[in-house]
Amino acid sequence: MDPESSNFELAQWPVNTTIEAFKAKWHLEGEPLWNSVFEMHKNKMQIKNAKVAIPNLEKILMATFRLANSKGFEAMSLRDLKRETGISMGGLYAYIGSKNDLATVILGVLLKYMDKVIGGLANEDLAPVNYLRAMVFGEIYMMEILNPWYYFCFMELKGLPREQQQKAMDAELRFESIAINIINNGIEEGQFSCEKPELLASQVAAQLQQWHLKHWKFKLREVTTEEYGKFVFDSLLLNLGIDDMFKNAPSADTRQFAG
Repeated sequence: MDPESSNFELAQWPVNTTIEAFKAKWHLEGEPLWNSVFEMHKNKMQIKNAKVAIPNLEKILMATFRLANSKGFEAMSLRDLKRETGISMGGLYAYIGSKNDLATVILGVLLKYMDKVIGGLANEDLAPVNYLRAMVFGEIYMMEILNPWYYFCFMELKGLPREQQQKAMDAELRFESIAINIINNGIEEGQFSCEKPELLASQVAAQLQQWHLKHWKFKLREVTTEEYGKFVFDSLLLNLGIDDMFKNAPSADTRQFAG
């Protein structure tokens, strides 16, 4: 086996950008996710017992996603939620004070993980090309795992209170701002060539959004998450004037394994 390939297999996220490495680093589903939701929202709930609260929170939020998809969040009422969950109105009010509380929880959870996963890359010692690779694959893996949360925040944005709308828009701009800074750093180091980093960052963000907005289309065409991530990343490199040596390199900063 090629020593470089062997080292890559042993590497952890974000050097290794496979979905397996991502899931080994970030636990964004199941019990860890719902524990996180409970910790973020527990001070606003009447129910403080985690064993009781967490299953009902999951039931309420998953029902909210289903109702928002079928009739829209604005048109959804708490009575609709009562019927969908089987939880009484009094029971619902023990967890949420209003529909706005639901939107706040959903947006808050998504923003928290975006900050941890994408924002946390700043603490890694990555060359610009590998920083961009980890951003692209990290964002698309989150979109895959947290698809209902992303879809809700994008599609129901217009129905959210002004403050929540602004937070959602700021998150998208923050992603683009990070990408712009990386591209500019790569240009300064002579690795990238790009006349309009702002437009390129916006294009990448739009390409990634297609994964959760048009997921049915990619599923129909049997496009995997990693295949689409690679397509977006390769398109980005093409726009940055990266030569074939870098474009076809494995998803790792091999300089970290020199010798």
